[in-house]
Amino acid sequence: MRRHITYRRIIYAILTSTLFFSACVGREKESNLQTLQNETQNAQPENKEDTEESAAASKNERMQEKKPKVIETDWSKYFDGLYGTAVLYDAAVGQYQIFNRKAASARRSPCSTFKIISSLAALENGILNPQDSMRTWSGETFWNKDWNRDIDFYEAFRVSCVWYFRQLTDEVGREKMQQIVEQLRYGNCDLSDWEGRLNTNNQNRALTGFWIESSLAISPKEQVKVMKRIFADQSVYSKNTQNILKQAMRLNVHTDEDTDQYPIYGKTGMGVAQGKTIDAWYTGFMERPQGNVYFCVWLGQTDAKEISSAAAREIAVRILTR
Repeated sequence: MRRHITYRRIIYAILTSTLFFSACVGREKESNLQTLQNETQNAQPENKEDTEESAAASKNERMQEKKPKVIETDWSKYFDGLYGTAVLYDAAVGQYQIFNRKAASARRSPCSTFKIISSLAALENGILNPQDSMRTWSGETFWNKDWNRDIDFYEAFRVSCVWYFRQLTDEVGREKMQQIVEQLRYGNCDLSDWEGRLNTNNQNRALTGFWIESSLAISPKEQVKVMKRIFADQSVYSKNTQNILKQAMRLNVHTDEDTDQYPIYGKTGMGVAQGKTIDAWYTGFMERPQGNVYFCVWLGQTDAKEISSAAAREIAVRILTR
């Protein structure tokens, strides 16, 4: 009997010691875990701040490395008293030259320069085939006699036929066009006035759109960046699309050897309000073996002087071939 009691006491003592040891170890582990959590929580703000500062520093370093040089240039002699701006980006040296920096950063309606983008969107989405692109004239008499006929893509681009590109843009559709302008980071990317009802200069919906004195706006410097995104070697757009656009944009001038040697591609644009031209554009690029020169010339209202897209084009050619 006593032997059984002794055994029970021994077993009880062993169990009690084991439980007490486990509890102590558990409390110690819990205490250590809590200490570790507290230390980690206390360290997070400092580590987070360090990480953010490091990331910001790296980003700034990358931006400084990639940020192109900007040179303000006096090209007033080419403008002959006209108010406007010229922006050139030389891809070979990664450098901007800008005349009238304030105007270069101000957003305006792109007008018919947007035909480059609507053509791009139609080509990339398989909507436009230049070899089978004839559209039938409605018979309506438009102010530009070159629009009063059946016309194909290349000719419509050359004479800037608004009704042709109004139809083409509608066939691309708002969703796909929005994707293109956002991909290109095209100015304010605002296509909200799809039909162009904000353009009070014209009520004929065959001749209005978001790109003509309406919701969409872009600065001359942004125009240059867009040209680079389309036509640079790193472009996401197909070579076929680029070549078709180049064929449509090719400027045929024979003023000097440089222009013949280095072809110029561009598109004019002109916007009118209350019977006066308020925006005149020419944007594109000059092709050179060492790297393209992307450009944009914009002219705005000038006292006692008329502005035109032809004048903007002439200024661009003179600057490029100087």
